[in-house]
Amino acid sequence: MTPADFLKSLSGPAAFAGAPFGADVITFCEALMKRGGIGVYVARDDRMAQAARRMAQFAAPRLEQADLPGWDVLPYDRISPTPATAARRCAGLARIARYDATQGPLLVITTAGALVQRVPPIATLRKSSFAIRKGQAVKAADLTEYLSFNGYVRSSTVREQGEYAIRGGIIDIFPPTALEPYRLDFFGDVVETLRTFDTETQRSTGAAEGVTFAPVSEILFDDKVLSGFRDRFLETFGPPSGDQMYEAARASIRRQGVEAWLPLFHSHLDTLFDYVGEGGLWGLSALSTEAAHERLTQASDYHAARLDAGGGDVRVAKVLPPERLYLTIDEMDARLSERAAVRFSASEPAANAFDMGGRRGRDFAPERMRTDVNIFETGTSAGSLVAALYASGKPVVFAAWSTGSADRLINVLGDHGLTGLAQVHTLEAAKKTDFTVAEVPIEAGFSLPGVAMISEADVLGDRLAAPRRKRKTASFITDATALTAGDLVVHVDHGVGRYIGLRTLELTGAPHDCLQLEYAGGDMIFLPVENIDLISRYGSEESESQLDRLGGAGWQTRKAKAKKRILEMAAELMQIAAARELRRAEALNAGQGFYEEFSARFPYEETEDQLSAIEDVLADLSSGKPMDRLVCGDVGFGKTEVALRAAFVAAMSGKQVAVIAPTTLLARQHFKTFEERFAGWPLAVRPLSRFVSAREAAEVRAGLADGSIDVVVGTHALLTKEIEF
Repeated sequence: MTPADFLKSLSGPAAFAGAPFGADVITFCEALMKRGGIGVYVARDDRMAQAARRMAQFAAPRLEQADLPGWDVLPYDRISPTPATAARRCAGLARIARYDATQGPLLVITTAGALVQRVPPIATLRKSSFAIRKGQAVKAADLTEYLSFNGYVRSSTVREQGEYAIRGGIIDIFPPTALEPYRLDFFGDVVETLRTFDTETQRSTGAAEGVTFAPVSEILFDDKVLSGFRDRFLETFGPPSGDQMYEAARASIRRQGVEAWLPLFHSHLDTLFDYVGEGGLWGLSALSTEAAHERLTQASDYHAARLDAGGGDVRVAKVLPPERLYLTIDEMDARLSERAAVRFSASEPAANAFDMGGRRGRDFAPERMRTDVNIFETGTSAGSLVAALYASGKPVVFAAWSTGSADRLINVLGDHGLTGLAQVHTLEAAKKTDFTVAEVPIEAGFSLPGVAMISEADVLGDRLAAPRRKRKTASFITDATALTAGDLVVHVDHGVGRYIGLRTLELTGAPHDCLQLEYAGGDMIFLPVENIDLISRYGSEESESQLDRLGGAGWQTRKAKAKKRILEMAAELMQIAAARELRRAEALNAGQGFYEEFSARFPYEETEDQLSAIEDVLADLSSGKPMDRLVCGDVGFGKTEVALRAAFVAAMSGKQVAVIAPTTLLARQHFKTFEERFAGWPLAVRPLSRFVSAREAAEVRAGLADGSIDVVVGTHALLTKEIEF
């Protein structure tokens, strides 16, 4: 019996050994396709859940998925989950609540934190939907009331899930269950057109016949819910005594942290087990059970801390006991023991565990550290492994984290002699070819009876290349939701004012959203939201004296002086830039494959700003002109990695590199970092500071002079006349 067949017939709890991550997802998907119904795969955290979603898309692209994350805040925190997370949760719960077995199997990917969290009653999610079809008569007031009650946020421009905007007879809505927002064009009360549109360009992308909206918050604000909330609050905490959170909730205002009172808004709470029912298939990834137990222990600790802060009086602290918000450990274990639930483990099979046949792959770290060994050459352990896998009839898939890293992996493997690799997008396609590259996020390779996967980390280093995100192109205010009442702003024509809020004015017979700005003396202007690019944030402390007077000469005078000074500075900079443009330098390039192999050893995910700085520095080095660039960043934000990559490119291009640190302590720290990252490359890295003995310092100076040292890390001692490169 295959593992998938075993899972298909499973009716109670079981354990699978020999199931490393990736192998367990593939087997679980295969079993669910055969079994049907709902299958819930529980990852230990959000990062592993994201990887599981992508692995499932690779293994079973036709299998429908539902995403159910946990709250992205600590238990009993005073802040709410982010709107995006809240929307994803509601979308996932609504999809499970409306599941019909005739629609085919449904894969739910969740986390240990979400598994133990209580959720609104399933009946609430089933009925809290609003369906609209083209040509249907719908009162705009009823639709906006639904959106407000169910957690949607009104904004001037719809860009995120859970937002809506109203412009006359047009209503834009981004439901949590959709990939794109919808634009409803009303003629009277009739939905004349229904189209999707792009959030960046705001242009239509296609027509739609209908759409169903789901809640974006687990707390609903209709009259019946608020009446029950009042009664349950009084019963639990007593009179509110002016509690701001209570008063805001009674006024249908969602304040930060109100989700901690979720049980007060419902007569009872359900669990994910209630949503899925008794016939579902459950898969618990390695360490997910331990992560769930840890989350529950954490909730108890934080509840005790909040209670202590309130003097031990629940009426003062106003916190609910953990068992009202979360399952208990005994309750979770009991629910799992009653269902078809399998616990996956990567360990070797034990007597009470079914052997899934999966095994961890081999890490090629020893071969990577040697410069005289081609890791895929026949005769090496890595080469022998690949040959053995191929001989056994298993297709070999090299797994990359992103599209860009897949291209990089193809280049690197080509440099090592493994040419002609094709990129595939499904497991089915991979099984038809001997060697392929796929975009699959696994940290370590594994083998199954039908396929073997070698991860990017196995080949290139200790981490996966992270997908690059879009670079932010501007720091100006682009949305009124980026402002809060009281913020100081600068209008290009009127100067410093204070943002009061968003106001809807009746203009030419139609409502129009405007930003209300206050100036000195209480004067006001109303700026249409489409002209929001005329203002920017004011970066100083708030003060009444800083507000400009409308029509006054102060702002224009300051603008004129600043403009004059800017022109003077620009002239000086132009002279310096012109002189620099006449200088030439050797273009440096380390070779794409080698540089990517070096970069893959960075053990963290690059930030957007870090990627931007690296790209700019490498562009400078290859431009054929002298570099003149300052890289700024706070402590721990990754400046050293920028220097490491620039040093690697320069050193591999035949140049010597000097890295100067302001203190001997920093010089020693940087040397250790450089030494570790350059290990295994044909580059000599040495230190030079007062921590270095006189004999070693003399050797370093001699090595710099004769060229045997490629990279030196030191203090200002590198600037003395004794140093020759």
